[in-house]
Amino acid sequence: MTRVLVVLNSPTSSLGRLEQWLPEAGLDPVLTPGAELPETLAGFGGVVLLGGGFMPDDDAGHPFLARERALTVQALADGVPLLGLCLGGQLLAHVAGGTVTARSGETERGMCALTVLPDAVGDPVFGDLPGVPDGPLWMIENHEDSVTGLPPSATLLVTSDACRNQAFRVGETAWGLQFHPEARPERVASWDEAALSEQGIDRAALAEAALARADENEAQSRALVRAWSDVVHATAK
Repeated sequence: MTRVLVVLNSPTSSLGRLEQWLPEAGLDPVLTPGAELPETLAGFGGVVLLGGGFMPDDDAGHPFLARERALTVQALADGVPLLGLCLGGQLLAHVAGGTVTARSGETERGMCALTVLPDAVGDPVFGDLPGVPDGPLWMIENHEDSVTGLPPSATLLVTSDACRNQAFRVGETAWGLQFHPEARPERVASWDEAALSEQGIDRAALAEAALARADENEAQSRALVRAWSDVVHATAK
């Protein structure tokens, strides 16, 4: 199977549903902590950048970010398919010349309804998701930082009223997502209840709302991951 580098930015992150879905799509996910990243992408047919609760240029707190950014630059230059999730999407935006703002005011928690834009028609990843465009894209969100300025070369694919830049493509084979297709809706029930309460959020209600859209979320997330995997296979040929 084609090997895919999966960057673990935070020990609290995980492959989630990607642990099952990537192998089902013929890909071999190589989960790698940031401190153990390779020098180059040699031997990898794709890259997935997972989330983390810090900024993409926080080198003082997370020295490995410099290498992660360099690998992202290589992926863009060489056309290696890349999928950035939450922090991963922000890192892609940062590297490509966009703006990422800490505590931007676009905070989102739990299951959110997103709008797939007309520019997504024909996009290899977002062009043919179930339930779209007749209905929303249902995705798990958990962030307070966000991409507030897209890279000059980026195409905005998904948006929402709460957070404008939900998903974008840079070039032909790199996608940045603010949301978490890998996250299972039931995981919301395990989030830090005290921290949510300080934000005026009822965890039980948040978890119930996430489960209410679990079926749509799984179908759309699975299709998204499969479509990206197809790009990896097509590029590797």
